[in-house]
Amino acid sequence: MVDDLSSEDIVNLFMEYINGKDLDAATALLSDNCEYDNVPMGKVYGREVIHEYLQPVMERCSEIEWITVRQTGSEGVVLNERLDRFKWPHGWVEVPVAGIFEIENGQITLWRDYFDLPTYINQLPAPSAE
Repeated sequence: MVDDLSSEDIVNLFMEYINGKDLDAATALLSDNCEYDNVPMGKVYGREVIHEYLQPVMERCSEIEWITVRQTGSEGVVLNERLDRFKWPHGWVEVPVAGIFEIENGQITLWRDYFDLPTYINQLPAPSAE
C-alpha cells in the first residue's frame, strides 16, 4: 500500500507507471470514484472507467514519456508542469500539460490536466479520405 508515501511520491509513482505503460498499476493508485478531468476533452469518473478511457491510447502508442518539468505539492495536493509525449505510429506527439492531483488516504481522488487541444490535434496525421 502507498499510505506511507507523500502526495508527491504517489504522483511520481503514477507517472512512472504511465511511462512504463503499466495502466493496471497506474490506475490502482486511483480511488474507486476518482475524477479524471481531461479539461479540453471532458470528465470521466471511477478507476475502471478511467482505465477503459486510457486503454486505447496505451495500446496505440509504442512509447509514452510524461516528463515532469516542475512540481510542487503539499500534503493532499500536487501541481505539476509536464511535457507529455506519445509515440504514435506516425511519430512523436508532444503536449505541454499542467496537472493537478488531489490525494486522500494514499489514493488519487482528482486528476485534472490542462492542455491546448489544437496543439495535440495538429500533430496527428490528417484523416485518410477513404
